[in-house]
Amino acid sequence: MADKDQDLEKAPSFSLMEYGTNHEISLDDFRGRCVMLTFWVSWCPDCLKDLPKKEKLFHALKKNRELAFLTVNVTGREGDPEDGLRFVEHNDFQFPVLRDIETHVYDAYRCTSVPYTLLLNPQHEIEKRFDDHASFVEIPLALEQLLAKYQES
Repeated sequence: MADKDQDLEKAPSFSLMEYGTNHEISLDDFRGRCVMLTFWVSWCPDCLKDLPKKEKLFHALKKNRELAFLTVNVTGREGDPEDGLRFVEHNDFQFPVLRDIETHVYDAYRCTSVPYTLLLNPQHEIEKRFDDHASFVEIPLALEQLLAKYQES
């Protein structure tokens, strides 16, 4: 259960198109579930290392009904807005990839780098932020703690 004295920031709401399906996906679609949200671009060396690990994490966790796993391609930071789609197709990523319009959602979340990962609790408050300096290992550990915290409630 979340510490009642801890003031957590509400995650900005968004609706974005999903690559591959062209369905609109909204943060509200995952109400009541924890969310792992990662912002990325195709040219970033740190993203090139991070995203294959996220793919493995996605497959390990995709049956967990308490977690939504989303990634967002920041088109406004790409050389060509279609680079993200080509990158996803080339790497055959299976995790959900949403398409930010320019940098609107990236900016709303006050991201400072890519990759940038946020963990949201079931009320969609921001529990943790991980910038490009975070070790990948920190993310699954924090995710495990977050899921355990809210499974208890």
